[in-house]
Amino acid sequence: MTLERGVARPRPATSGGQGRYRLNPYDGRVTVPTVTEPAHLGGDPPAPSWSELMLRRLGGPLGMHAGSRLVLGPAVILVLATMSWLVLMAHQSYCRQTDPNTSVNAIARLCYTDIPVLYQARGLAEGKVVYVTANWEYPVLTGGFVDVARRITDVLGTPASPDLTPQQVLTNADIFYSVCAFMLFACFLALVVLQRHMGGKRWWATGLMVAVAPVVMAEGLINWDIFAVALTAAAMFAWSRRHPYVSGIFFGLAVAAKLYPLFILGPLLLLCLRSRRLPAFGKLLAAAAITWVAVNAPVFFASPSGWMYFWQFNFDRGADLGSVWYVMSLAGIPVPNPGMWSFLLMVLGCLGIAALVFLAPRRPRVGQVAFLIVALFLIVNKVYSPQYALWMLPLLALARPTWREWAVFNVAEIAYYFAIWGHLAGTLHPGDGGPDRVYWLAVFLRAGVSIWLMIVIGNDMLNPEEDPVREDGVDDPIGGPLDGALDAWSLRFVSAAATSGAPHDSVPTGRVVYGPVDGIDQPPASGPRRALPDDPGTSDGLDQPR
Repeated sequence: MTLERGVARPRPATSGGQGRYRLNPYDGRVTVPTVTEPAHLGGDPPAPSWSELMLRRLGGPLGMHAGSRLVLGPAVILVLATMSWLVLMAHQSYCRQTDPNTSVNAIARLCYTDIPVLYQARGLAEGKVVYVTANWEYPVLTGGFVDVARRITDVLGTPASPDLTPQQVLTNADIFYSVCAFMLFACFLALVVLQRHMGGKRWWATGLMVAVAPVVMAEGLINWDIFAVALTAAAMFAWSRRHPYVSGIFFGLAVAAKLYPLFILGPLLLLCLRSRRLPAFGKLLAAAAITWVAVNAPVFFASPSGWMYFWQFNFDRGADLGSVWYVMSLAGIPVPNPGMWSFLLMVLGCLGIAALVFLAPRRPRVGQVAFLIVALFLIVNKVYSPQYALWMLPLLALARPTWREWAVFNVAEIAYYFAIWGHLAGTLHPGDGGPDRVYWLAVFLRAGVSIWLMIVIGNDMLNPEEDPVREDGVDDPIGGPLDGALDAWSLRFVSAAATSGAPHDSVPTGRVVYGPVDGIDQPPASGPRRALPDDPGTSDGLDQPR
């Protein structure tokens, strides 16, 4: 069959019963059933997509039951994520210590991990229990994660006891590390799956950016942070599926594992206020508070001092590794009471993000504000450990799934990863014994890249037509109750055209008002700009807003 511009031509059907030649018993004529093909309006048929071309090279055109997800689907992303984790395990193997008489300089080998070190340093190898008989500087759910791994270690190795030999302690520490690595690997796979389902039409890029991230291959096993990151992703996924109670439960668990997910709730409240979705947020907040209390209460009543240790440890902590405050102290410009200044800058930054939420001509997306608040916290915080990059990685993929920003972020974080170990090992110090300014530069590079990413995402918020997610014709793939919601309240500039003949004639032109946006102006539609032309396919039904 041939197609002319705007004209559909019939062709013989070649499959099923309709494709057979038939004999008309009344007039003896042979008929050929036809199938109507749609015409391509406006000219030639569209060019095949990147994924279709790749599949044809691999084995011909797609069949009736085939699809691009067969090659470029979730299974491949999980395979790539598994390979990334194997690279991480291979990298960490250089720091494995098997002989108590032979030390391993993990910092110089760039493969330090807290997991086996804290197992020995906090007395877990002696049978101590976190919070009860052992001081533990992490929130209670991370402590619970560690306690589960400790109990599994007692089964697989030698039961913890003060009477263990140095070799038994070292063997148990190695088993403990392996158990934690396996549990964290399960969390990582769950994180990748959740990212894929939250990616909307860009599910491929959103999942892949986490699955093959260099920061995961370098920093995924420094600590237990991936556990909290996976819980945060589960909370955001439940919110995207319009299950505020389930989302609140996971948010409560995430905050009980690491404090940073708490900051996401603030901007989410502002988005719900702007769109009058406060009942949904109220359900989330109530479930989160109840869950957090339920998880923390047993530890608090069992050992109030052990429960308070985490809070007291972080309150008393001074300017520490990775922070701009620490570099300023190294440069001879110490800042007195950095905790106060960190808190003050955090408050000012939150006010700026709140202004962006209400000044944006269209309600920002959840992923955008989540990244902004977490990046702000890590810039002004008193400490920045390398694994904190794992907090920002999935949020960046949700806020701006473009490979340029992803690459710059990973380069800056890996540069800091190498610099901090060089700083601690003393290999970055110049020959004259002066300060290692390479480390200073890496810290400011990391902070500067975070600020740049905040500016880029803030520009997307103020110019929705440049948002690479909304250019696909969607509103907010992880917005949940906010997805598709009309703006109800915002700070808006009132133009003369908007006020003429509208109920807001009394509002002076050029003023900024806070109130209902109905009658002032309409949210601008996203423009058809392609910022990520290599997206291999669209999402399946699970990724569509509900």
